[in-house]
Amino acid sequence: MSENIIFCYSGTGNCLDMAKNIARELGDTDIVMMRTTPTVTDARAAKRVGFIFPCYAGGLPRGVEESMNAIETDPISYKFAVAQCSAYPGTGLSIANDIFHLDYWQVVTHQCSCIWLFPHTMMIPPLSAAGAQERSEREAKRIGQEIKAMKRSEKAPKANPLNKAESSAWPALSKKKAKSFAVSSLCISCGTCARVCPKGNIRLIDGKPQFGTDCLQCLACLQYCPQEAISLGRITQKREHYHNPNITVDELIKPVIHID
Repeated sequence: MSENIIFCYSGTGNCLDMAKNIARELGDTDIVMMRTTPTVTDARAAKRVGFIFPCYAGGLPRGVEESMNAIETDPISYKFAVAQCSAYPGTGLSIANDIFHLDYWQVVTHQCSCIWLFPHTMMIPPLSAAGAQERSEREAKRIGQEIKAMKRSEKAPKANPLNKAESSAWPALSKKKAKSFAVSSLCISCGTCARVCPKGNIRLIDGKPQFGTDCLQCLACLQYCPQEAISLGRITQKREHYHNPNITVDELIKPVIHID
């Protein structure tokens, strides 16, 4: 195992980009993806163990808390977490802290991927996609340097009860929203949507994607579609699509990424 390990969930690439940039500051880092059950859960040999994840409706993406509970760490290892969100961090950091007793944590805002709810430029502070990416890279460098120096946060992250309530309602809403997925004539049957779905919720039938209801609402299928052929209601047909410019589909679905 590498000296450092980062467990990462990423829907449309922002969190994976953050993980990679922090890993470059640390060196000798394995990034283990949590989009599905992680292929590595024994992190007891790592000196630093991190967790990077987005905020989905005030909480963690479904399955991430279960993945965290399955991960073994050395009690004396340095543990950190970074939450990425468009506006507010939600309960994810608090959950991670309850499980691992974090030494260090940070929040970094970036573009919104849930474009049926908001345009992707909805973030605090308001920035263009290019400006948000520049800020994210700058913050990743700072955070990586502080993690390398094993800096400690002065207080524990707190959870907002309203975020908990919002998060508890999200799975049912995700299932309902999944019924609104549609595919236009622009579809070229490339299969990108099926490859990038973390739940295996998309199948190609006669070359066209068919959607089930086991949906996390990561919207990777919609955002990474090269033809922008997938929509989730009329509003997403009008709004600009977005995924992190530095993260490819092949990287997003890779179980482990090593950074020297």
